[in-house]
Amino acid sequence: MENKNGSKQRTIANAVEMEGIGLHTGFPSRMRLVPAPPGTGIVFRRSDLKYFAIPALRPYVAKVSYATSLMKQGVLIATVEHVLSAIAALEIDNLYVEVSTMEVPIGDGSARVFVESLESAGILEQDEPRQFLRLLQPVRVASGDKWMEAVPGEGAQFHYSIEFPHPLIRYQEFSFRAEPESYKREIAPARTFGFAEEVQAMRQAGLARGGSLENAVVLSKEGVLNPSLRYPDEFVRHKVLDLIGDLSMLGRPLIASIRAHRAGHALHYSLCSQILKNPECYAVATA
Repeated sequence: MENKNGSKQRTIANAVEMEGIGLHTGFPSRMRLVPAPPGTGIVFRRSDLKYFAIPALRPYVAKVSYATSLMKQGVLIATVEHVLSAIAALEIDNLYVEVSTMEVPIGDGSARVFVESLESAGILEQDEPRQFLRLLQPVRVASGDKWMEAVPGEGAQFHYSIEFPHPLIRYQEFSFRAEPESYKREIAPARTFGFAEEVQAMRQAGLARGGSLENAVVLSKEGVLNPSLRYPDEFVRHKVLDLIGDLSMLGRPLIASIRAHRAGHALHYSLCSQILKNPECYAVATA
Protein backbone atom coordinates (compact mmCIF):
# COMPACT_ATOMS: atom_id res chain seq x y z
CA MET A 1 0.00 0.00 0.00
CA GLU A 2 1.38 3.37 -0.93
CA ASN A 3 2.23 5.85 1.82
CA LYS A 4 0.62 9.11 0.78
CA ASN A 5 2.74 10.95 3.33
CA GLY A 6 5.83 10.30 1.22
CA SER A 7 8.40 7.57 0.77
CA LYS A 8 9.75 7.25 4.30
CA GLN A 9 9.62 4.04 6.34
CA ARG A 10 7.34 4.01 9.37
CA THR A 11 7.06 2.34 12.76
CA ILE A 12 4.97 3.10 15.87
CA ALA A 13 5.84 5.77 18.43
CA ASN A 14 5.16 3.71 21.57
CA ALA A 15 4.81 0.08 22.56
CA VAL A 16 1.27 -1.22 23.04
CA GLU A 17 -0.14 -4.47 24.47
CA MET A 18 -3.26 -6.57 24.09
CA GLU A 19 -4.45 -9.87 25.55
CA GLY A 20 -6.84 -12.57 24.41
CA ILE A 21 -6.95 -16.20 23.35
CA GLY A 22 -5.70 -18.09 20.33
CA LEU A 23 -8.45 -19.01 17.86
CA HIS A 24 -7.14 -22.51 17.21
CA THR A 25 -5.18 -23.38 20.38
CA GLY A 26 -7.57 -21.75 22.85
CA PHE A 27 -4.50 -20.71 24.89
CA PRO A 28 -4.37 -17.33 26.65
CA SER A 29 -2.07 -15.05 24.66
CA ARG A 30 -0.50 -11.67 25.29
CA MET A 31 0.85 -9.63 22.39
CA ARG A 32 3.06 -6.55 22.56
CA LEU A 33 3.73 -4.33 19.53
CA VAL A 34 7.11 -2.63 19.82
CA PRO A 35 8.80 0.06 17.66
CA ALA A 36 11.65 -1.22 15.47
CA PRO A 37 14.47 0.65 13.70
CA PRO A 38 14.53 1.30 9.94
CA GLY A 39 15.23 -1.75 7.80
CA THR A 40 13.97 -4.23 10.42
CA GLY A 41 10.77 -5.22 8.66
CA ILE A 42 8.04 -7.02 10.60
CA VAL A 43 9.54 -9.52 13.04
CA PHE A 44 7.61 -11.79 15.41
CA ARG A 45 9.27 -12.70 18.72
CA ARG A 46 8.24 -15.40 21.19
CA SER A 47 8.53 -13.65 24.55
CA ASP A 48 8.17 -17.02 26.31
CA LEU A 49 11.21 -18.39 24.44
CA LYS A 50 13.83 -15.72 25.12
CA TYR A 51 12.37 -13.54 22.36
CA PHE A 52 13.16 -16.03 19.61
CA ALA A 53 12.69 -14.07 16.37
CA ILE A 54 10.88 -15.10 13.19
CA PRO A 55 10.70 -12.59 10.33
CA ALA A 56 7.31 -12.24 8.65
CA LEU A 57 8.64 -13.35 5.27
CA ARG A 58 7.60 -16.00 2.76
CA PRO A 59 10.45 -18.47 3.53
CA TYR A 60 9.15 -18.85 7.10
CA VAL A 61 5.52 -19.58 6.20
CA ALA A 62 4.91 -23.11 7.46
CA LYS A 63 1.19 -23.88 7.55
CA VAL A 64 -1.63 -22.31 5.57
CA SER A 65 -4.71 -24.43 6.30
CA TYR A 66 -7.39 -22.31 8.02
CA ALA A 67 -4.72 -19.79 9.14
CA THR A 68 -1.19 -18.62 8.39
CA SER A 69 1.63 -19.84 10.63
CA LEU A 70 5.31 -18.97 10.75
CA MET A 71 8.02 -21.42 11.78
CA LYS A 72 11.76 -21.22 12.27
CA GLN A 73 13.93 -23.96 13.78
CA GLY A 74 10.81 -25.72 15.05
CA VAL A 75 9.40 -22.63 16.79
CA LEU A 76 5.85 -21.79 15.69
CA ILE A 77 3.72 -18.64 15.73
CA ALA A 78 0.21 -19.22 14.39
CA THR A 79 -2.65 -17.12 13.02
CA VAL A 80 -0.55 -14.10 12.08
CA GLU A 81 -2.55 -12.90 9.06
CA HIS A 82 -4.97 -10.50 10.79
CA VAL A 83 -2.36 -8.48 12.65
CA LEU A 84 -0.16 -8.45 9.53
CA SER A 85 -3.11 -7.15 7.52
CA ALA A 86 -3.56 -4.23 9.92
CA ILE A 87 0.17 -3.48 9.93
CA ALA A 88 0.30 -3.45 6.13
CA ALA A 89 -2.89 -1.40 5.82
CA LEU A 90 -1.54 1.33 8.13
CA GLU A 91 1.68 1.37 6.06
CA ILE A 92 3.96 0.34 8.92
CA ASP A 93 7.28 -1.05 7.73
CA ASN A 94 9.19 -1.86 10.92
CA LEU A 95 7.77 -3.53 14.00
CA TYR A 96 8.46 -6.20 16.60
CA VAL A 97 5.39 -8.33 17.35
CA GLU A 98 6.03 -10.07 20.66
CA VAL A 99 3.74 -13.00 21.48
CA SER A 100 3.69 -14.90 24.79
CA THR A 101 2.69 -18.25 23.30
CA MET A 102 2.40 -20.09 19.99
CA GLU A 103 -0.61 -18.16 18.67
CA VAL A 104 -1.53 -14.50 18.20
CA PRO A 105 -4.66 -13.46 20.15
CA ILE A 106 -7.65 -13.48 17.83
CA GLY A 107 -9.50 -10.45 19.18
CA ASP A 108 -13.00 -10.39 17.69
CA GLY A 109 -11.92 -12.32 14.58
CA SER A 110 -11.28 -9.20 12.51
CA ALA A 111 -8.38 -6.74 12.21
CA ARG A 112 -10.18 -3.90 13.98
CA VAL A 113 -8.57 -4.39 17.40
CA PHE A 114 -5.10 -4.41 15.81
CA VAL A 115 -5.80 -1.20 13.88
CA GLU A 116 -7.00 0.45 17.09
CA SER A 117 -3.91 -0.70 19.02
CA LEU A 118 -1.53 0.54 16.32
CA GLU A 119 -3.25 3.90 16.09
CA SER A 120 -3.24 4.31 19.86
CA ALA A 121 0.53 3.75 19.79
CA GLY A 122 0.99 6.53 17.23
CA ILE A 123 2.69 6.27 13.84
CA LEU A 124 6.30 7.47 13.58
CA GLU A 125 7.99 8.35 10.28
CA GLN A 126 11.63 7.25 9.99
CA ASP A 127 14.60 8.54 8.01
CA GLU A 128 15.10 5.65 5.57
CA PRO A 129 13.24 5.52 2.23
CA ARG A 130 10.35 3.10 1.83
CA GLN A 131 10.72 0.38 -0.80
CA PHE A 132 8.02 -1.22 -2.94
CA LEU A 133 7.78 -4.19 -5.29
CA ARG A 134 6.36 -2.85 -8.54
CA LEU A 135 5.03 -5.67 -10.69
CA LEU A 136 6.27 -5.53 -14.30
CA GLN A 137 4.70 -8.68 -15.77
CA PRO A 138 1.48 -10.61 -15.14
CA VAL A 139 1.65 -13.56 -12.73
CA ARG A 140 -1.05 -16.22 -12.44
CA VAL A 141 -1.50 -19.25 -10.19
CA ALA A 142 -4.34 -21.76 -10.12
CA SER A 143 -5.55 -24.93 -8.44
CA GLY A 144 -8.56 -26.49 -10.12
CA ASP A 145 -11.24 -23.81 -10.39
CA LYS A 146 -9.47 -21.59 -7.85
CA TRP A 147 -7.14 -18.95 -9.24
CA MET A 148 -5.30 -15.69 -8.66
CA GLU A 149 -3.59 -13.26 -10.97
CA ALA A 150 -1.55 -10.12 -10.45
CA VAL A 151 -0.97 -7.60 -13.24
CA PRO A 152 0.96 -4.31 -13.33
CA GLY A 153 -1.06 -1.40 -12.01
CA GLU A 154 -0.96 1.86 -10.10
CA GLY A 155 -1.22 1.51 -6.35
CA ALA A 156 -2.47 -1.71 -4.78
CA GLN A 157 -5.88 -2.86 -5.99
CA PHE A 158 -7.83 -6.00 -5.15
CA HIS A 159 -10.83 -7.79 -6.59
CA TYR A 160 -11.92 -10.93 -4.74
CA SER A 161 -14.80 -13.30 -5.49
CA ILE A 162 -16.01 -16.32 -3.50
CA GLU A 163 -18.67 -19.00 -3.90
CA PHE A 164 -20.22 -21.14 -1.18
CA PRO A 165 -23.44 -23.20 -1.35
CA HIS A 166 -24.96 -21.26 1.54
CA PRO A 167 -27.97 -18.93 1.26
CA LEU A 168 -26.15 -16.02 2.95
CA ILE A 169 -23.05 -16.29 0.75
CA ARG A 170 -23.53 -18.00 -2.62
CA TYR A 171 -21.55 -15.67 -4.92
CA GLN A 172 -19.93 -12.54 -3.47
CA GLU A 173 -17.34 -10.19 -4.92
CA PHE A 174 -15.62 -7.09 -3.62
CA SER A 175 -13.24 -4.55 -5.13
CA PHE A 176 -10.89 -2.50 -2.97
CA ARG A 177 -8.21 0.07 -3.61
CA ALA A 178 -5.70 0.04 -0.77
CA GLU A 179 -5.79 3.15 1.38
CA PRO A 180 -5.65 3.31 5.20
CA GLU A 181 -8.93 5.13 5.83
CA SER A 182 -10.97 2.96 3.47
CA TYR A 183 -9.35 -0.16 4.97
CA LYS A 184 -10.44 0.89 8.46
CA ARG A 185 -13.98 1.51 7.22
CA GLU A 186 -14.52 -1.29 4.69
CA ILE A 187 -12.16 -4.18 5.55
CA ALA A 188 -10.82 -4.15 9.12
CA PRO A 189 -14.15 -4.96 10.87
CA ALA A 190 -14.85 -8.04 8.70
CA ARG A 191 -14.60 -11.20 10.83
CA THR A 192 -13.34 -14.67 10.05
CA PHE A 193 -16.10 -17.21 9.46
CA GLY A 194 -16.81 -20.91 9.59
CA PHE A 195 -19.62 -23.45 9.40
CA ALA A 196 -21.25 -24.93 12.49
CA GLU A 197 -21.36 -28.39 10.91
CA GLU A 198 -17.54 -28.37 10.60
CA VAL A 199 -16.72 -27.24 14.15
CA GLN A 200 -16.56 -30.70 15.75
CA ALA A 201 -14.26 -32.09 13.05
CA MET A 202 -12.02 -29.02 13.29
CA ARG A 203 -11.69 -29.37 17.06
CA GLN A 204 -10.87 -33.05 16.72
CA ALA A 205 -8.09 -31.95 14.35
CA GLY A 206 -6.76 -29.51 16.95
CA LEU A 207 -8.32 -26.42 15.36
CA ALA A 208 -10.86 -23.78 16.46
CA ARG A 209 -10.50 -24.70 20.15
CA GLY A 210 -10.71 -21.04 21.08
CA GLY A 211 -13.43 -20.23 18.57
CA SER A 212 -16.76 -18.75 19.68
CA LEU A 213 -19.43 -16.33 18.53
CA GLU A 214 -17.26 -13.63 20.13
CA ASN A 215 -14.45 -14.10 17.60
CA ALA A 216 -15.97 -15.62 14.45
CA VAL A 217 -19.07 -15.59 12.30
CA VAL A 218 -20.55 -19.09 12.56
CA LEU A 219 -22.98 -20.16 9.85
CA SER A 220 -25.82 -22.59 10.47
CA LYS A 221 -27.47 -24.35 7.54
CA GLU A 222 -29.74 -21.42 6.76
CA GLY A 223 -28.29 -18.39 8.54
CA VAL A 224 -25.76 -17.28 11.15
CA LEU A 225 -25.65 -18.05 14.87
CA ASN A 226 -24.30 -14.57 15.63
CA PRO A 227 -26.74 -11.72 16.37
CA SER A 228 -25.95 -10.04 13.03
CA LEU A 229 -23.43 -9.47 10.26
CA ARG A 230 -21.36 -6.30 10.03
CA TYR A 231 -21.81 -6.19 6.25
CA PRO A 232 -24.05 -8.31 3.98
CA ASP A 233 -20.83 -9.33 2.17
CA GLU A 234 -18.67 -9.64 5.30
CA PHE A 235 -17.39 -13.01 4.09
CA VAL A 236 -15.66 -11.78 0.94
CA ARG A 237 -14.40 -8.66 2.73
CA HIS A 238 -12.64 -10.91 5.23
CA LYS A 239 -10.98 -12.72 2.35
CA VAL A 240 -9.54 -9.38 1.21
CA LEU A 241 -8.35 -8.79 4.79
CA ASP A 242 -6.53 -12.14 4.78
CA LEU A 243 -5.02 -11.48 1.36
CA ILE A 244 -3.54 -8.14 2.43
CA GLY A 245 -1.92 -9.81 5.45
CA ASP A 246 -0.60 -12.74 3.42
CA LEU A 247 0.87 -10.52 0.68
CA SER A 248 2.85 -8.61 3.31
CA MET A 249 5.10 -11.70 3.47
CA LEU A 250 6.70 -10.41 0.26
CA GLY A 251 8.66 -8.08 2.56
CA ARG A 252 7.71 -4.92 0.67
CA PRO A 253 4.33 -3.49 -0.39
CA LEU A 254 3.28 -4.87 -3.77
CA ILE A 255 2.19 -2.34 -6.39
CA ALA A 256 -0.14 -4.34 -8.63
CA SER A 257 -3.75 -5.10 -9.46
CA ILE A 258 -4.77 -8.45 -8.01
CA ARG A 259 -7.78 -10.62 -8.80
CA ALA A 260 -8.65 -13.74 -6.84
CA HIS A 261 -11.45 -16.28 -7.25
CA ARG A 262 -12.19 -18.86 -4.55
CA ALA A 263 -8.61 -18.52 -3.35
CA GLY A 264 -7.34 -18.90 0.21
CA HIS A 265 -4.12 -18.82 2.19
CA ALA A 266 -2.45 -21.57 0.15
CA LEU A 267 -3.05 -19.81 -3.16
CA HIS A 268 -2.09 -16.43 -1.67
CA TYR A 269 1.32 -17.87 -0.85
CA SER A 270 1.59 -19.62 -4.18
CA LEU A 271 1.29 -16.19 -5.79
CA CYS A 272 3.93 -14.76 -3.43
CA SER A 273 6.29 -17.61 -4.29
CA GLN A 274 5.72 -17.22 -8.01
CA ILE A 275 6.55 -13.51 -7.83
CA LEU A 276 9.66 -13.94 -5.68
CA LYS A 277 11.17 -16.71 -7.80
CA ASN A 278 10.92 -14.60 -10.97
CA PRO A 279 12.93 -11.41 -10.33
CA GLU A 280 12.35 -10.26 -13.90
CA CYS A 281 8.64 -9.79 -13.17
CA TYR A 282 9.13 -7.02 -10.61
CA ALA A 283 11.32 -4.03 -9.77
CA VAL A 284 12.25 -2.68 -6.35
CA ALA A 285 11.32 1.00 -6.28
CA THR A 286 10.98 3.89 -3.85
CA ALA A 287 7.90 6.13 -3.93
